[in-house]
Amino acid sequence: MNATLNSHTCKLNPDQAKTLEAIVRTEGYELREIPYARFAGAKKDHNVVFYESGKLVVQGKGTREFIEFILEPRVLLEARLGYETVLNPELLDPRFGVDESGKGDFFGPLCIAGVYVNAGVITAWKDLGIRDSKSIGNDRRIGELAERIRETPGCVHTVVPIGNEAYNRLHAKMRSVNAVLAWGHARVIENLMLQRHRMNPLPIRAISDQFAASKETVAKALLSLGRELELVQRHRAEEDIAVAAASILARHEFVTRLDRLGKEAGIELPKGASAAVEKAGRDYVARHGADALQKVAKMHFRTSYRVLGLPEPPRVEWKRSPKAAK
Repeated sequence: MNATLNSHTCKLNPDQAKTLEAIVRTEGYELREIPYARFAGAKKDHNVVFYESGKLVVQGKGTREFIEFILEPRVLLEARLGYETVLNPELLDPRFGVDESGKGDFFGPLCIAGVYVNAGVITAWKDLGIRDSKSIGNDRRIGELAERIRETPGCVHTVVPIGNEAYNRLHAKMRSVNAVLAWGHARVIENLMLQRHRMNPLPIRAISDQFAASKETVAKALLSLGRELELVQRHRAEEDIAVAAASILARHEFVTRLDRLGKEAGIELPKGASAAVEKAGRDYVARHGADALQKVAKMHFRTSYRVLGLPEPPRVEWKRSPKAAK
């Protein structure tokens, strides 16, 4: 129980939140203002943030001590650390996790990854700190974790990178980012199922984030082998370790390919869709021409209109249909 633990998340009920808030406010924490947080505090070796959603996030090298000496005995009133799989045996179920990276980035591909885990894989990852790649941030650390994931005995994985030219063709045909995502998720699941001979035991479900209003968007895109699995789509799916591992592999693939595109273009291609991205886009067009932009960018982004000096199309207000709301 002395292994490093640098982050922890859990849900607190109102009484537990009230107890923890009193501790944070009276026991030497530096109070902080965090967006969407009910309260937050920091000490030299850990940070505590409790969000309005009821989610508690603890980060820092003192996370384990906080859990063992404050959270469990004084707030939760029960021991959970180290007993997660005893309390929730389904955490060891053989399954796929699927996630993507690059969806919100103007430059670079869309990369979708899938990971098969079983009890042995999950046990091997117990203290690696595998979590949603967005909460890691550091590309070097993401690369290290990606290597550990790929090297884990029993772990089966795949990545489907959709390069910019292919992405632009798909989006022009499907007219929807969600449709492209569903297409990619379905192919990742199918690619994993084609490697079933390497899996023991066989997976019973595939878990991914619910990115579309209707869960049928992905279900309808599944190929024959993928339909043999239970498809679970839920918000914050990256809290599942299989999905978190997939997010790391997808992000590593994305940043690797984005860096390669930048080197080939002779221009640094920033992540996201900021003013710096627009400037890089104009520099790229000045050097390589407007027609070449589709080779490195997602052309349906409004950023492309600004980069090319074209009038932006009118914004369409998104409305959820009554059918999708059911």
